[in-house]
Amino acid sequence: MKLMKVFVTGVGGQLGHDVMLELVSRGYEAIGSDLAPTNDTYDHYIPMDITDPDSVQAVIRQADPDVVIHCAAWTAVDLAEEKENLVRSINATGTQHIADVCKALDCKMIYISTDYVFDGQGQTPWVPDQKDYAPLNIYGQTKLEGELAVANTLDKYFIVRIAWVFGRNGNNFIKTMLNLSNKYDSLRVVCDQIGTPTYTLDLSRLLVDMAETEKYGYYHATNEGGYISWYEFACEIFKQANKSMTVTPVTTAEYGLSKAARPFNSRLDKSKLVENGFTPLPHWQDALSRYLQEIEV
Repeated sequence: MKLMKVFVTGVGGQLGHDVMLELVSRGYEAIGSDLAPTNDTYDHYIPMDITDPDSVQAVIRQADPDVVIHCAAWTAVDLAEEKENLVRSINATGTQHIADVCKALDCKMIYISTDYVFDGQGQTPWVPDQKDYAPLNIYGQTKLEGELAVANTLDKYFIVRIAWVFGRNGNNFIKTMLNLSNKYDSLRVVCDQIGTPTYTLDLSRLLVDMAETEKYGYYHATNEGGYISWYEFACEIFKQANKSMTVTPVTTAEYGLSKAARPFNSRLDKSKLVENGFTPLPHWQDALSRYLQEIEV
Protein backbone atom coordinates (compact mmCIF):
# COMPACT_ATOMS: atom_id res chain seq x y z
CA MET A 1 0.00 0.00 0.00
CA LYS A 2 1.39 3.39 -1.03
CA LEU A 3 2.17 5.70 1.86
CA MET A 4 0.12 8.91 1.73
CA LYS A 5 2.18 11.97 0.87
CA VAL A 6 0.83 15.29 2.15
CA PHE A 7 1.89 18.84 1.27
CA VAL A 8 1.12 21.45 3.95
CA THR A 9 1.13 25.22 3.44
CA GLY A 10 1.63 27.75 6.22
CA VAL A 11 3.71 25.54 8.50
CA GLY A 12 5.04 28.63 10.26
CA GLY A 13 1.57 29.26 11.69
CA GLN A 14 -0.40 27.72 14.53
CA LEU A 15 -2.31 25.11 12.54
CA GLY A 16 0.24 24.21 9.86
CA HIS A 17 2.79 23.52 12.59
CA ASP A 18 0.51 21.02 14.34
CA VAL A 19 -0.66 19.39 11.11
CA MET A 20 2.96 18.62 10.22
CA LEU A 21 3.59 17.07 13.62
CA GLU A 22 0.41 14.97 13.37
CA LEU A 23 1.32 13.68 9.92
CA VAL A 24 4.80 12.71 11.04
CA SER A 25 3.43 11.00 14.16
CA ARG A 26 1.26 8.79 11.92
CA GLY A 27 4.18 7.88 9.69
CA TYR A 28 3.07 9.81 6.62
CA GLU A 29 5.43 11.67 4.32
CA ALA A 30 4.87 15.34 5.11
CA ILE A 31 6.25 18.22 3.06
CA GLY A 32 5.93 21.65 4.65
CA SER A 33 6.05 25.07 3.04
CA ASP A 34 5.77 28.71 3.99
CA LEU A 35 6.94 32.05 2.68
CA ALA A 36 10.21 31.80 4.62
CA PRO A 37 11.97 29.11 6.66
CA THR A 38 10.48 28.44 10.09
CA ASN A 39 12.11 27.76 13.43
CA ASP A 40 11.13 24.11 13.10
CA THR A 41 13.48 21.65 11.44
CA TYR A 42 11.10 19.57 9.36
CA ASP A 43 12.63 16.76 7.33
CA HIS A 44 10.96 18.08 4.19
CA TYR A 45 10.55 21.85 3.92
CA ILE A 46 10.32 23.96 0.77
CA PRO A 47 9.85 27.76 0.77
CA MET A 48 6.89 28.77 -1.42
CA ASP A 49 5.10 32.04 -2.15
CA ILE A 50 1.43 31.16 -2.73
CA THR A 51 0.87 34.51 -4.49
CA ASP A 52 3.32 33.45 -7.22
CA PRO A 53 1.60 30.95 -9.56
CA ASP A 54 4.90 29.79 -11.06
CA SER A 55 6.30 29.06 -7.59
CA VAL A 56 3.15 27.15 -6.61
CA GLN A 57 3.15 25.10 -9.81
CA ALA A 58 6.84 24.23 -9.60
CA VAL A 59 6.96 23.37 -5.89
CA ILE A 60 3.77 21.33 -5.61
CA ARG A 61 4.30 19.53 -8.92
CA GLN A 62 7.76 18.50 -7.76
CA ALA A 63 6.33 17.28 -4.45
CA ASP A 64 3.54 15.39 -6.29
CA PRO A 65 1.39 14.91 -3.14
CA ASP A 66 -1.77 12.88 -2.64
CA VAL A 67 -3.25 15.67 -0.50
CA VAL A 68 -2.62 19.39 -0.02
CA ILE A 69 -3.67 20.81 3.36
CA HIS A 70 -3.82 24.56 2.81
CA CYS A 71 -3.28 26.29 6.16
CA ALA A 72 -1.53 29.43 4.89
CA ALA A 73 -3.65 32.59 5.12
CA TRP A 74 -3.69 36.24 6.04
CA THR A 75 -5.47 36.24 9.42
CA ALA A 76 -4.81 39.74 10.85
CA VAL A 77 -8.44 40.87 10.68
CA ASP A 78 -8.09 44.59 11.45
CA LEU A 79 -4.95 45.12 9.38
CA ALA A 80 -6.69 43.44 6.46
CA GLU A 81 -8.96 46.49 6.15
CA GLU A 82 -5.90 48.55 5.16
CA LYS A 83 -4.31 45.98 2.85
CA GLU A 84 -7.18 44.58 0.79
CA ASN A 85 -5.17 43.85 -2.36
CA LEU A 86 -2.43 42.02 -0.48
CA VAL A 87 -4.93 40.04 1.60
CA ARG A 88 -6.87 39.03 -1.52
CA SER A 89 -3.67 37.94 -3.27
CA ILE A 90 -3.01 35.54 -0.37
CA ASN A 91 -6.45 34.32 0.72
CA ALA A 92 -8.23 34.25 -2.64
CA THR A 93 -5.79 34.31 -5.56
CA GLY A 94 -3.18 32.25 -3.71
CA THR A 95 -5.80 29.63 -2.92
CA GLN A 96 -6.82 29.56 -6.60
CA HIS A 97 -3.20 28.88 -7.55
CA ILE A 98 -3.12 25.89 -5.21
CA ALA A 99 -6.51 24.61 -6.39
CA ASP A 100 -5.32 24.81 -10.01
CA VAL A 101 -2.29 22.61 -9.39
CA CYS A 102 -4.35 20.18 -7.28
CA LYS A 103 -6.71 19.81 -10.24
CA ALA A 104 -3.80 19.18 -12.61
CA LEU A 105 -2.35 16.54 -10.27
CA ASP A 106 -5.78 15.09 -9.37
CA CYS A 107 -4.98 15.29 -5.66
CA LYS A 108 -7.21 16.09 -2.70
CA MET A 109 -7.26 19.57 -1.16
CA ILE A 110 -8.23 20.62 2.35
CA TYR A 111 -8.91 24.36 2.67
CA ILE A 112 -9.15 25.97 6.09
CA SER A 113 -11.86 28.64 6.24
CA THR A 114 -13.68 30.63 8.89
CA ASP A 115 -17.02 31.58 10.44
CA TYR A 116 -16.28 35.07 9.10
CA VAL A 117 -17.73 34.08 5.71
CA PHE A 118 -21.17 34.59 7.32
CA ASP A 119 -22.71 37.85 8.52
CA GLY A 120 -22.61 36.83 12.19
CA GLN A 121 -26.19 37.84 12.88
CA GLY A 122 -28.91 36.00 14.81
CA GLN A 123 -28.40 33.13 17.25
CA THR A 124 -28.89 30.08 15.04
CA PRO A 125 -25.75 27.99 14.49
CA TRP A 126 -24.44 28.15 10.93
CA VAL A 127 -24.61 24.83 9.08
CA PRO A 128 -21.82 23.82 6.68
CA ASP A 129 -23.84 23.63 3.48
CA GLN A 130 -25.88 26.83 3.72
CA LYS A 131 -24.88 29.45 1.18
CA ASP A 132 -26.24 32.72 2.61
CA TYR A 133 -22.84 34.36 2.82
CA ALA A 134 -22.44 38.02 3.75
CA PRO A 135 -18.96 38.65 5.17
CA LEU A 136 -18.61 41.72 7.35
CA ASN A 137 -14.98 42.54 6.55
CA ILE A 138 -12.13 42.10 4.08
CA TYR A 139 -10.76 39.05 5.85
CA GLY A 140 -14.10 37.24 5.66
CA GLN A 141 -14.70 38.28 2.06
CA THR A 142 -11.30 37.05 0.87
CA LYS A 143 -11.64 33.77 2.75
CA LEU A 144 -15.02 33.27 1.08
CA GLU A 145 -13.40 33.93 -2.29
CA GLY A 146 -10.87 31.25 -1.39
CA GLU A 147 -13.69 28.82 -0.59
CA LEU A 148 -15.32 29.49 -3.96
CA ALA A 149 -12.00 29.05 -5.77
CA VAL A 150 -11.68 25.57 -4.27
CA ALA A 151 -15.30 24.52 -4.75
CA ASN A 152 -15.49 25.81 -8.33
CA THR A 153 -12.19 24.21 -9.38
CA LEU A 154 -12.12 20.82 -7.66
CA ASP A 155 -14.28 17.81 -6.93
CA LYS A 156 -11.96 16.24 -4.35
CA TYR A 157 -11.99 18.92 -1.66
CA PHE A 158 -12.74 19.54 1.99
CA ILE A 159 -13.61 23.07 3.13
CA VAL A 160 -13.31 23.20 6.92
CA ARG A 161 -14.52 26.31 8.76
CA ILE A 162 -13.08 26.99 12.20
CA ALA A 163 -13.27 29.81 14.76
CA TRP A 164 -11.41 31.31 17.72
CA VAL A 165 -8.17 29.45 16.97
CA PHE A 166 -5.39 28.84 19.47
CA GLY A 167 -2.16 26.86 19.20
CA ARG A 168 1.40 26.81 20.45
CA ASN A 169 3.05 28.26 17.37
CA GLY A 170 1.65 31.80 17.15
CA ASN A 171 -0.36 34.53 18.81
CA ASN A 172 -3.93 34.05 20.02
CA PHE A 173 -6.55 35.19 22.54
CA ILE A 174 -5.23 32.98 25.35
CA LYS A 175 -1.69 34.30 25.06
CA THR A 176 -3.04 37.85 24.89
CA MET A 177 -5.09 37.37 28.08
CA LEU A 178 -2.14 35.84 29.93
CA ASN A 179 0.18 38.64 28.81
CA LEU A 180 -2.32 41.29 29.92
CA SER A 181 -2.71 39.57 33.29
CA ASN A 182 0.98 40.23 33.92
CA LYS A 183 0.40 43.98 33.48
CA TYR A 184 -3.09 44.62 34.86
CA ASP A 185 -5.37 43.32 37.59
CA SER A 186 -8.62 44.01 35.70
CA LEU A 187 -9.81 43.73 32.11
CA ARG A 188 -12.90 44.43 30.03
CA VAL A 189 -13.87 41.63 27.62
CA VAL A 190 -16.76 41.55 25.16
CA CYS A 191 -19.71 39.37 26.13
CA ASP A 192 -21.99 39.62 23.07
CA GLN A 193 -19.84 37.75 20.54
CA ILE A 194 -20.63 34.04 20.85
CA GLY A 195 -18.74 31.01 19.52
CA THR A 196 -16.46 28.12 20.49
CA PRO A 197 -12.64 27.93 20.54
CA THR A 198 -10.59 25.64 18.29
CA TYR A 199 -7.35 24.04 19.54
CA THR A 200 -5.04 23.44 16.58
CA LEU A 201 -3.63 20.27 18.14
CA ASP A 202 -7.11 18.71 18.17
CA LEU A 203 -8.04 20.11 14.76
CA SER A 204 -4.88 18.74 13.15
CA ARG A 205 -5.94 15.20 14.07
CA LEU A 206 -9.33 15.70 12.44
CA LEU A 207 -7.77 17.12 9.27
CA VAL A 208 -5.50 14.11 8.88
CA ASP A 209 -8.50 11.85 9.55
CA MET A 210 -10.28 13.63 6.70
CA ALA A 211 -7.29 13.32 4.38
CA GLU A 212 -7.50 9.55 4.83
CA THR A 213 -11.06 9.52 3.41
CA GLU A 214 -13.03 10.60 0.37
CA LYS A 215 -15.89 12.15 2.37
CA TYR A 216 -15.57 15.47 0.57
CA GLY A 217 -17.52 18.67 1.17
CA TYR A 218 -18.03 21.52 3.61
CA TYR A 219 -17.51 20.96 7.34
CA HIS A 220 -17.46 22.95 10.57
CA ALA A 221 -14.92 22.04 13.23
CA THR A 222 -14.39 23.66 16.62
CA ASN A 223 -13.98 22.09 20.02
CA GLU A 224 -17.11 20.73 21.70
CA GLY A 225 -18.56 21.97 24.99
CA GLY A 226 -21.21 24.43 23.87
CA TYR A 227 -21.18 28.08 22.84
CA ILE A 228 -19.57 30.77 24.96
CA SER A 229 -18.67 34.46 24.85
CA TRP A 230 -15.15 35.87 24.79
CA TYR A 231 -15.86 37.05 28.37
CA GLU A 232 -16.64 33.50 29.50
CA PHE A 233 -13.56 32.22 27.70
CA ALA A 234 -11.38 34.80 29.45
CA CYS A 235 -12.81 33.89 32.86
CA GLU A 236 -12.03 30.21 32.29
CA ILE A 237 -8.51 31.03 31.10
CA PHE A 238 -7.72 32.92 34.30
CA LYS A 239 -9.38 30.26 36.44
CA GLN A 240 -7.36 27.42 34.94
CA ALA A 241 -4.15 29.47 34.94
CA ASN A 242 -4.69 30.40 38.61
CA LYS A 243 -4.58 34.10 37.79
CA SER A 244 -6.40 36.56 40.04
CA MET A 245 -8.11 38.93 37.61
CA THR A 246 -11.23 41.07 37.68
CA VAL A 247 -12.96 40.58 34.32
CA THR A 248 -15.81 42.93 33.42
CA PRO A 249 -18.24 41.93 30.66
CA VAL A 250 -18.95 44.68 28.11
CA THR A 251 -20.84 44.84 24.84
CA THR A 252 -19.00 45.27 21.56
CA ALA A 253 -20.41 48.80 21.39
CA GLU A 254 -19.16 49.59 24.90
CA TYR A 255 -15.74 48.13 24.17
CA GLY A 256 -15.29 50.39 21.15
CA LEU A 257 -15.29 49.76 17.44
CA SER A 258 -12.35 48.04 15.83
CA LYS A 259 -11.34 48.70 12.24
CA ALA A 260 -13.03 45.49 11.08
CA ALA A 261 -16.56 44.55 12.09
CA ARG A 262 -16.74 41.31 14.09
CA PRO A 263 -19.51 38.70 13.93
CA PHE A 264 -21.77 38.44 16.97
CA ASN A 265 -22.85 34.91 16.06
CA SER A 266 -19.92 32.56 15.49
CA ARG A 267 -21.90 29.45 16.45
CA LEU A 268 -20.95 26.65 14.06
CA ASP A 269 -23.09 23.51 13.72
CA LYS A 270 -20.67 20.56 13.73
CA SER A 271 -23.16 17.68 13.49
CA LYS A 272 -22.02 16.85 9.95
CA LEU A 273 -18.74 15.55 11.38
CA VAL A 274 -20.48 12.78 13.31
CA GLU A 275 -22.87 12.10 10.44
CA ASN A 276 -19.85 11.35 8.24
CA GLY A 277 -18.05 9.20 10.78
CA PHE A 278 -15.49 11.70 12.07
CA THR A 279 -14.62 12.04 15.75
CA PRO A 280 -15.60 15.44 17.20
CA LEU A 281 -12.95 17.55 18.89
CA PRO A 282 -12.76 17.33 22.72
CA HIS A 283 -14.50 19.88 24.93
CA TRP A 284 -12.93 23.32 24.88
CA GLN A 285 -12.30 23.37 28.65
CA ASP A 286 -10.25 20.19 28.29
CA ALA A 287 -8.46 21.65 25.27
CA LEU A 288 -7.64 24.81 27.26
CA SER A 289 -6.24 22.73 30.12
CA ARG A 290 -3.98 20.74 27.79
CA TYR A 291 -2.93 23.90 25.97
CA LEU A 292 -1.90 25.66 29.18
CA GLN A 293 0.24 22.61 29.99
CA GLU A 294 1.70 22.69 26.48
CA ILE A 295 2.79 26.32 26.83
CA GLU A 296 3.87 25.62 30.44
CA VAL A 297 1.63 28.05 32.26
